[in-house]
Amino acid sequence: MKGKFITFEGSEGCGKSTQSKMLFSHLKSKGLRVTYLREPGGVKVSEIIRKILLDSKNKISPLAETLLYMAARAQVVEEIIKPALIAGKIVVCDRFMDSTIAYQGYGLGIDIKLIKSIGNFATQGIAPDLTIFLDLPVKSGLKYRHNCKDRIEQRSVSYHEKVRKGYLALAKGQPQRIKIVKVQEDKFKTQEKIREIVNALC
Repeated sequence: MKGKFITFEGSEGCGKSTQSKMLFSHLKSKGLRVTYLREPGGVKVSEIIRKILLDSKNKISPLAETLLYMAARAQVVEEIIKPALIAGKIVVCDRFMDSTIAYQGYGLGIDIKLIKSIGNFATQGIAPDLTIFLDLPVKSGLKYRHNCKDRIEQRSVSYHEKVRKGYLALAKGQPQRIKIVKVQEDKFKTQEKIREIVNALC
């Protein structure tokens, strides 16, 4: 792959969407060819799956939930991510495989080796060159979500603590790829730190 693949990860309310979009705009302003998307979503089929996954009325088993995320990912990899990387573009993605390992693996207890195996199949072996993990205490993040809780956000604080610990374990195991950025109250200061890290890659 000629392009670069940058992903953003973190638990609820950490500001992933804001920070990833800010980085996308920054890279575009530098004249770079950049593609932006979110997961699950990004293409028609994946957006339909996203609605199923996040609808609080739906009762979905942990295994079915894992497979739905993988299905959405497989489609967006085939339609957008793989072609963009082959074309030499930078791809900025709000969530990717690490989310499934953290949320369904560490959070719900799905076997992590199984997740990685299915994930490798779904992504066609494509992995991020750089992952920004936005770290924020769980309760601080959830307070921003009290008015608009989806099916995942409605889970217990203890569940979300497991997710955060999962992310931290992933970052500890892959320090070259996953960079921890502590979320600051000033979003521009957080973005400044992110750009410092990304500039070394792009």
